[in-house]
Amino acid sequence: MNPIDREIVLWLNGLSGNVALIDDLARIIATDYVMPLVFSLAMFGMWFSASGAAARAKAHYWVLVGITSIGMSNVGVVLINVAWKRDRPYVALDEIELLFYRATDPSFPANPVAIGFAAGSAAWMVNRKFGYWVFGAALVYGLSRVYAGVFYPSDILGGAAVGILITWGSTYIHRIFQPLTNLFIRLTRGLALG
Repeated sequence: MNPIDREIVLWLNGLSGNVALIDDLARIIATDYVMPLVFSLAMFGMWFSASGAAARAKAHYWVLVGITSIGMSNVGVVLINVAWKRDRPYVALDEIELLFYRATDPSFPANPVAIGFAAGSAAWMVNRKFGYWVFGAALVYGLSRVYAGVFYPSDILGGAAVGILITWGSTYIHRIFQPLTNLFIRLTRGLALG
């Protein structure tokens, strides 16, 4: 185990248990429901918020890339987990006070952060400022899980790298299947969904 990882997770997790309000907030943010909903709403908002034909076409393209990237990020994390199993902090360190349920999958890379950074990368391509907000939400999500004793900081960095790299790769997949992507976008517009 990386000593820097160990020290940071022990320090951040050591802050837990002192202020009930912060612990409760960390539990809410760290759940499997709140932040994935935020990322989904970010994609939904991008789809419908663009005005003007060119901006709308760009937003629709990048939302589809983002959705593809989110799915592919999950696959990428599973493939990494098959090759390398890293114990969670609460398994490896006796000092950890777990504020979350005991996850059974390996900790590296952080899957929730990977999907957050995949969504953030797509958002960033449409609107830089909005993309930074989504990246920030993904980072807060990851840090809340370090605070809760579920991830190491390097898990967060690994998840961010997976999300960004997968999004970059997804753009090439969408370029190959550009006619299908365009057809899907035209169909959604025909159904008044875009």
